[in-house]
Amino acid sequence: MPDIHDLSVMRLAQAVRSRELSPVDIVDHYLERIERVDPRVGAFVTVTAEQARDQARQAAKLVADTADPADLPPLLGVPIPIKDLNLVTGVPVTFGSAAYHDLTGFADDTVVVRLREAGSVLTGKTNTPEFGLPCYTENDVAPPARTPWDLTRSAGGSSGGAAAAVAAGLAPAAQASDGGGSIRIPASVCGLFGIKPSRGRISQGPVVPDLFGLATSGPLARTVRDAALLLDVMAGNEPGDLYLAPPVERTFLGYAERPPGRLRIARSAVPSVPGAEVHPDCLAAYEEASALLEELGHEVVELPPTFEPDLVPHFEALWGVMATLNPVPPEREHLLQPLTRWLRERGHATSAPEIFKAHAALQAALRRALPVTNEFDAILHPTLAQPPVPVGYFHGQEPAENFRRQKMFTPFTSVYNVSGQPAVSVPLHWTDAGLPIGVMLAGRLGGEGVLISLSAQLEEARPWADRKPEVWYA
Repeated sequence: MPDIHDLSVMRLAQAVRSRELSPVDIVDHYLERIERVDPRVGAFVTVTAEQARDQARQAAKLVADTADPADLPPLLGVPIPIKDLNLVTGVPVTFGSAAYHDLTGFADDTVVVRLREAGSVLTGKTNTPEFGLPCYTENDVAPPARTPWDLTRSAGGSSGGAAAAVAAGLAPAAQASDGGGSIRIPASVCGLFGIKPSRGRISQGPVVPDLFGLATSGPLARTVRDAALLLDVMAGNEPGDLYLAPPVERTFLGYAERPPGRLRIARSAVPSVPGAEVHPDCLAAYEEASALLEELGHEVVELPPTFEPDLVPHFEALWGVMATLNPVPPEREHLLQPLTRWLRERGHATSAPEIFKAHAALQAALRRALPVTNEFDAILHPTLAQPPVPVGYFHGQEPAENFRRQKMFTPFTSVYNVSGQPAVSVPLHWTDAGLPIGVMLAGRLGGEGVLISLSAQLEEARPWADRKPEVWYA
């Protein structure tokens, strides 16, 4: 018999509805695993054991009181942790920063409300770097988040804790977020499937502004169908949202059940960041994915030039300004990490005309690039330019070198935050050393459904969910 943590989100939800498993037993199992295994992987900042058990008891009562299981919420009794960049009423929130060591959530973010309404159980807040700025998860409030595939290496970021939790069997899936690759990066280094949805698909409300439209919540999961189900739950807008994604024809889970048909897919392994070099293992994953797509009957062609390297400074300008959005009292500035202080200094030094010029330059680039990318159903890239790196590879450097290394590591992901197009990381490849390497597929704005259908086809052709790291069996 499989352990509870071997079961997918969909299987767990079905087991709750059929009364095969009690939500209380599910939550107890996961809380025990978190207590025993998490010190090795650094997935959680806060564990909400008492709240989780209370929610599980309420879920069990709802099952007992509901005559028709079809009337139950889709995630009833399923543990889904929340990233520590998101507010949950009454639960500590650090934003990955010692400067926020004493803050408690004063509202529920909209994505939290949607997951709560779907019946999910909050087991805790997952680890994230300070203000979600870096592509690795090492901060002053929790141990580093490590990929369960090699505990000497980083789980990536900024959703590193979320990915470590799912990959280590501490959660069946997790809420995550992505402003420059922060879902796809940890998905790649932790061997998971992650979706960065289209701009405006998921509300950022009610507190976080969506000024530049770079960041969005999204799911991290072990299977495409689990991620699609979570995206169905998370999706939706609220009054005041600045961006609205194009509507879709069916549920995202429905797309996962639907063959994609023959697609026209472009590919490119040319980094958008000057000087970045793609590691042979990442190129191997990319080439294998290209061959698999052709085997499945898709047309694969080379992508014409689209996003040029001269966009990088404009994105950096936005990133520096975004680093200033978290208010920090002067008496707590010394608690910020060197990279954060460096980025905030750059952001404060950027004038309003300069930031508007950067934003205008990025929009002008999109008006040139999107007519090209829209000719294709999907676009294939390596997710990252390097395999998982050791803990401390970025964090042990001076800020300028730290930031340079991050750009060399992630030269493919950020362009799709700028464009707002959906993108996924698919875990199709492992190195000879047993390290996962993801490939990225991007789609048209509003085209998550196509990416989900295609990813489900790839998963069926090269299943990955049963491949688990040693720590899984701890």
